[in-house]
Amino acid sequence: MVGNASRAAIISGRRITGLSVGVIAELVAELGPLWHARHQARLASRERRRAVGAGARHRLVFVDRFLATLVHLRHGVTHDVLACWFGVDRSTITRAVGEVRPLLAERDCTVSPCVWLRTLAEVVDHLGSGGRTGIVDGTEIRVRRPAAGRKDRDKFISGKSKQNAVKTMVLTDGDGRVLFCSPTKPGSCADITHARQLGLVKLLADGPAVEILADGGYQGLGARTSGRVVTPPHRKFKKNAPDWYEEMYERQRKAHSSRRIRVEHGIAHLKNWRALTRHLGRPST
Repeated sequence: MVGNASRAAIISGRRITGLSVGVIAELVAELGPLWHARHQARLASRERRRAVGAGARHRLVFVDRFLATLVHLRHGVTHDVLACWFGVDRSTITRAVGEVRPLLAERDCTVSPCVWLRTLAEVVDHLGSGGRTGIVDGTEIRVRRPAAGRKDRDKFISGKSKQNAVKTMVLTDGDGRVLFCSPTKPGSCADITHARQLGLVKLLADGPAVEILADGGYQGLGARTSGRVVTPPHRKFKKNAPDWYEEMYERQRKAHSSRRIRVEHGIAHLKNWRALTRHLGRPST
C-alpha cells in the first residue's frame, strides 16, 4: 500500500495524473461511493461461507485504486510497475483498473456545474440552445491485430493509416472543448458512415439550428441537414483552373480550416493520455 507521502506526491504532480488536485478530489468523492456500492453488491450476489466484510481488509483503498488507474491511462505504465510502486500484487492492480475504468467511461461530460452532457442528442441541444458552433472529426486509435480466425479481422485495417485501428467521432465546441466522444468502430468505417450510424444526421435535420464544421470526410451531410454541416468547398476545376478561381478556392479553404482546427486541438489534448494513443488490449468492437 502506498504511503501518505507518496500518495500526496502523485496527487500534487499534475504531470503524473494529468488532473489537478481539485478535479481528483471531485472524482474520488463522486466515484468512490459508486465503486463501494458495486463492490458490496458483487460480494452479496453469490453464496458465501462467511458474512460480507469478514475477510481480510483491502490493502489498496479506493483512492489508491483510482490513482493507479490514472497513472496507467496517462502514461501506459504496466501493471507490474504499478504493483511495485503501490506495494501490492499485480492481480490487485489489474482488478483495480478493471473496476475503475468503467466508472470513468460511464461518467458524463460536465460543461458547467449545472450542465451535464451524456448523449449526442444532449450535446446538439446544448449547442443549439446557446447558438454555439460545433466541430466534428474522426480519430483513430491503434490496436493489436485481432486474433486469427476472427471473421471481421480485416475490418480493423484502416484505409488511412494502413494499420489495425478503431475509430471514434469527437465533437467539440468552437473553442475546442470536447463535448462528446463516441463508442469505437473498426478502422475501416468511413467518417460519414460513422456519423450516420450515430444518428447525427437525424438530430441535426430534426433538431435546433446548429452549425457543425467538418472536414472533407463528411462531404454530403450538408445537403441532408439543410446546410447545418459545413464542409470545405468543392473544387470545380480539376485541371487548368483560372487564377481567380485558385485564389478564391484557397482563401475559402484556409478560412474553413482556421475555424475547424480547434477540434484537432481537442483531439490532441485527449491523446496526451497514452491509453487513447494506442490500446494494447484486443479490440472489443
